[in-house]
Amino acid sequence: MKQILCLSYAPWRARGARAQQLLARMADAQILFFEPAPSKGAPTPKQGRRVRSHITVYTLPAPLPGPGEQSVFARRRLDKTTNFIQQTMRKHHFREPVLWCTAPTHAHFLDRLAYRGVIYDCHRFWDEAFLDMESDLTCHAEVVFAASKGLIKRLSPCSDNIALLPNGVNPLLFIQQEQSAVPSVMSGLPGKLILGRVGAVTGKVDLKPLLHAARQRPEWTFVLMGSATRQAIQTLKDQDNIVLTGAVNSLDLPDYLARCDVLFDLFRMDRQGSDVVPPTIYEYFAAGKPVVTVADPSVPDPFPQLIHSSYDGEGFLRACREALEEDARFSSQRRAFAQHSSWANRADQVASIFQATGLF
Repeated sequence: MKQILCLSYAPWRARGARAQQLLARMADAQILFFEPAPSKGAPTPKQGRRVRSHITVYTLPAPLPGPGEQSVFARRRLDKTTNFIQQTMRKHHFREPVLWCTAPTHAHFLDRLAYRGVIYDCHRFWDEAFLDMESDLTCHAEVVFAASKGLIKRLSPCSDNIALLPNGVNPLLFIQQEQSAVPSVMSGLPGKLILGRVGAVTGKVDLKPLLHAARQRPEWTFVLMGSATRQAIQTLKDQDNIVLTGAVNSLDLPDYLARCDVLFDLFRMDRQGSDVVPPTIYEYFAAGKPVVTVADPSVPDPFPQLIHSSYDGEGFLRACREALEEDARFSSQRRAFAQHSSWANRADQVASIFQATGLF
């Protein structure tokens, strides 16, 4: 029987991250999915949750040591976590599964667990502090999945077996019904034109272009769909045409996006120099709406025909105007691209690579 032991960088949730999206579609394998330890003070979810017929989720009992952590307490945490994983493997009769790693800190287990092969699924650029860990993990991996060409270039000194595996989307969620429901928070909004963004609003998000556009065009309404920190709420509170909805359920998201005339994304300081296209952009494509981004000028535009890119407040305002006036034919092009970029297609690519490498 095919067995995969996944060490995930993110917890299992309704709006699943990359590893969850891929593994959920591998129904021919039995999967143990280990999510990170909860933050201090937060309750530990129920262990052994059967989230799919082929996937069982466990929560690690302690945070993994980071770069440079050599204390006795760090070693104890690692020993405790290793014992927990080994006991869980025995309980489920896992013997030498494929070890699916998603973060450099998972290199800790290369010499602690029994496995038949290692997959490193690299979804982001990690800080230089993780360089040694990531190099070790990449060198040991039979296959590395990289979410962008920039990541391939970064990891290539450590491996010749790197496959480009961009992020994806579930396009079926965004096929709108003739009578789609309008969420209550999206009804009665001020302004005739709605510009929406999906994602958390934190101190890492550059809000200056948004504030500039909102002040220049008070007749537009900017809707931010996602959680927001107190600092972000304080920064935006005086702008009446910026609306915060809070977190949006993934099943309701298509109805929110359908109400928007333009979808946009803002620059995040922690993604400077990254050419990884986040899953949110693929969701925008699946919705078929015009897309505007505030991008890093040092990174090439990945989809110049599908995205109106900008680099500052004036550019963002200009890009929004262009998006509102664009030809309707681009909607079908975006939807077609999203269909090609489905998570199902990404999972098929992974299965083909598994078969070609002999991991299964």
